[in-house]
Amino acid sequence: MLDTAIKFLADEVNTHLKKRALSASGVGEVITGQIVDDAGKWAIAADNIGLTLVNIEEDRIMRSQLPEFAYVNGSHVVLQPELKLNLSLLFHTRPSTADKYEQSLRFLSNLLTFFQAHSVFTSDEYPGLDPRIDKLVVEMLALSTEQLNQMWAYLGGKYLPSVAYRVRIVVLRDVEPQGIGKPVTSIETVLHDK
Repeated sequence: MLDTAIKFLADEVNTHLKKRALSASGVGEVITGQIVDDAGKWAIAADNIGLTLVNIEEDRIMRSQLPEFAYVNGSHVVLQPELKLNLSLLFHTRPSTADKYEQSLRFLSNLLTFFQAHSVFTSDEYPGLDPRIDKLVVEMLALSTEQLNQMWAYLGGKYLPSVAYRVRIVVLRDVEPQGIGKPVTSIETVLHDK
């Protein structure tokens, strides 16, 4: 489900960039992946927007505590509660030459305005969103200079023009039932005399 949510957001931004005539012939597209490879070289092609998952956290406020019960094909099924997640995503640009720097900033500007105008995605409004995902809410993270420095250090790269977003709520659920029992078919009352 994580891959589905991230791919959906990348596709939506790419569609927006193409409408703005900023993305042509594979340049200026959002490409998902790591920032640097194991050798420390840039993993995302220059003159594109990289999209990297930098953190996953459980949304403990919206956390379900109890398992859910359902009847499936006449059997009583126990399912574990949904796992609700918040994803921290980093969009970053790497210009190939100094004269492409302004173009990379233009890409980021359009990304910012896209998420300003489209901060909530539901499968009703966006048919490309997997129907198993109820809703995605995108909000910009305000990182301090120190936090940016630490993030880029643990990602293994030098700072690039970038913006971080939190995507709430990606829901995961194990479809394997925890338990299956026979359904309740009758109710008996027993009276006790005192």
